[in-house]
Amino acid sequence: MKELDVRPVLNAGGEPFDEIMAFVADLPQGEGFRLWATFKPDPLLAVLAHKGYQGRAMEMDDGSWAVDFVPAV
Repeated sequence: MKELDVRPVLNAGGEPFDEIMAFVADLPQGEGFRLWATFKPDPLLAVLAHKGYQGRAMEMDDGSWAVDFVPAV
């Protein structure tokens, strides 16, 4: 599973939405990915659900979040 870590962008005060959407657009058909973030990205979960992905968010011990996005069946 491919991974995208946007924690450095978020920690620097940036907005990684365009980077995330470009990453998703480049995924092969039917492939999922793991996103690393500094918070639970509820709005992104909704956006990617409209694009056919199911998201499962897990809070890590250090307070960061790992979100697995898989194509919905």
